[in-house]
Amino acid sequence: MKLKPIVIAALLVAVVGAGGYGLYHLGMQNGMKMSAPMGSAASGPKTQVDQNTDPATGRKVLYWHDPMVPGQKFDKPGKSPFMDMELVPVYADEVSDDGSVSISPRVQQNLGIRVAEVTSETLAPTVEAVGSVAYNERNAELVQARAEGYVERLFVRAPLDPVKKGQALAALYVPDWVAAQEEYLAARKMGPSAPGGLVDASRQRMRLAGMTEDQIGRVTDSGRVQPRITISAPISGVVSELTAREGMTVSSGAPLFKLNGLATVWVNANVPESLASHVRPGALVEARTTALPGLVLKGKVSAILPEVDPTTRTLNARVELANPGNKLVPGMFATVNFTPAARTAALTVPSESLIRTGKRSVVMVSLGDGKFKPVEVETGVETNGRTEIVKGLEAGQQVVVSGQFLIDSESSLRATETRLGDAGASPEAKPADATHRGEGKIESIQKEEITISHGPVPSVQWPAMTMGFKVPAGAAPYPVAVGDSVSFRFKQTKDGAYEIVDISKIGQSNMGTMKGSKK
Repeated sequence: MKLKPIVIAALLVAVVGAGGYGLYHLGMQNGMKMSAPMGSAASGPKTQVDQNTDPATGRKVLYWHDPMVPGQKFDKPGKSPFMDMELVPVYADEVSDDGSVSISPRVQQNLGIRVAEVTSETLAPTVEAVGSVAYNERNAELVQARAEGYVERLFVRAPLDPVKKGQALAALYVPDWVAAQEEYLAARKMGPSAPGGLVDASRQRMRLAGMTEDQIGRVTDSGRVQPRITISAPISGVVSELTAREGMTVSSGAPLFKLNGLATVWVNANVPESLASHVRPGALVEARTTALPGLVLKGKVSAILPEVDPTTRTLNARVELANPGNKLVPGMFATVNFTPAARTAALTVPSESLIRTGKRSVVMVSLGDGKFKPVEVETGVETNGRTEIVKGLEAGQQVVVSGQFLIDSESSLRATETRLGDAGASPEAKPADATHRGEGKIESIQKEEITISHGPVPSVQWPAMTMGFKVPAGAAPYPVAVGDSVSFRFKQTKDGAYEIVDISKIGQSNMGTMKGSKK
């Protein structure tokens, strides 16, 4: 009787224990099912973030590449198979379809990048030219013989002698005047008995012989024949030409002297053809000479001569200057500054910010947050370190004035990478079969690679560097050793590596060259 309750109690304990174990097992299974997707979802992104994020900067990496082979991309870091260098990461925030690039503040500081603002101002281009002083040919006088005669005496004997207005230059004996004067004096002596009009006719004959009214008056007053004439200077200046000599016979109209005045002079300034549009007749100028330091002479442009010097490609601007004290003499060098015409306000940038390629002008515009973008512009006049921007920029933009060439090179490289990457993604793209030639020195020889320090290779635009070249599979040993100076040819394989085609010591004939490709 006592055994039956014990058995019942044992059965109850067993049932409860079995039920508890079943509930526990069911709960564990449900818990694992519920936690499995969460754990998978959590671990997946973490692995992705670790793989595509630079742990040093926290920036997302798109791919790794060798800068010397922009078309090849790698999905993980490591050593370049082409060069003896580590692969370089390309970050997502550095890639842009518009050619812009991003540069960290630290790199900007290392490159010495400076920016300046695009401003609106009035540019007055200053045109400066050099020239030489010359006589003002509009202030020249030619002294001639009025009648045929002989030069009895010269009062000025050498060219460039200074003269004053009214100064005697030469004395001439004129035989033709003797007969005319004697006829005139005889008619006057006849008095009222002289035939009508005889005196006037003889007086007119003296005029036709070349005598002036003053000379006729002296004959009348003296009552004697005056066969000699004294030639006087009509202006003050210098004798630029002297053709008369004592004792020589001169004919009527023969040039005896050429006089040039020095009250005003010309400066023939050589204006470059490219700046000729900024110089106009009537423009005011300032001239300075090294012979007269500190002296500033003011004048104006009297003419722009319609002829370009084929050698210097300059136009001659004729400037007329006052010459106080006759200090300026022909032949002096002078520096001429032309006053520019008034211009309207225009956008300007520092001239040093421009990148001129010969076909276009480019500036690097700062977009903020370390981003820079190349912008093509049209330029106008340039003066005092500033250049007018006709098209391409707006006031207030920031342009790079120092380090822009490095940024432009990086931008061009990124654009090249994009183009090469797109071409490589095309299913029709094929590796280049062209071979390239180089010369260098062997640094090491391995079973599958030969390392060569080579010079520039123009066909692939490589600078001098040290890199490894693949050895073709199954190639016979090359007749070269470490330290040899060699000439070699190579090509790019389908996987982007560079493989030796043939190699030989420099000076060795091609007949002794062993080909690397297996036949």
